[in-house]
Amino acid sequence: GSRLLLLSSPFLFSLLYITEGQTFKWGRCPDPPVQENFDVTKYVGKWYEIEKLPANFEKGICIQANYSLKENGKIKVINQELRSDGTINLIEGEAVQRDGEPAKLSVSFYWAMPSSPYWVLATDYENYSMVYSCTTFIWLFHIEYAWILSRTPQLQSETVERLKNLLRSYKIDTEKIRPTDQMNCPPEM
Repeated sequence: GSRLLLLSSPFLFSLLYITEGQTFKWGRCPDPPVQENFDVTKYVGKWYEIEKLPANFEKGICIQANYSLKENGKIKVINQELRSDGTINLIEGEAVQRDGEPAKLSVSFYWAMPSSPYWVLATDYENYSMVYSCTTFIWLFHIEYAWILSRTPQLQSETVERLKNLLRSYKIDTEKIRPTDQMNCPPEM
């Protein structure tokens, strides 16, 4: 019936094309618990990407995120990466906390684009952070991202494995998680 019509529609095919290389799954997003008593003032600063689920908007190495508090209470987000041609790609955005759930943020990088979830599932503020983002499309499938971040370019393998196990416990597939190269980075980043 109508579900078959929807599955064969050009709209769904265009969504699947846009999400090529992403981690998408049938069904709705999982709803993992987030960091309790999240303190954004401890979270701000520089984070290095250690591992991630594939994201087609990240194409480089040496990926970093820098967060700072703005006077209006929002969070300034600056992401940067080193591209294969040697240039540094930098993008600036803004994050806001959700009322009542401070570890559930929404981040946007372009005024015309909808904001995306940025959920801090676990952090100790000084060493690691695990971030999850998931968006459900037309109740049929979802696209998810996950990032393991560190305050330094390297993170102990035991910590990385513990964070991946935590993702798996929330029914988030870690099979496609890949490391980010932080070894061949210019000192000016």
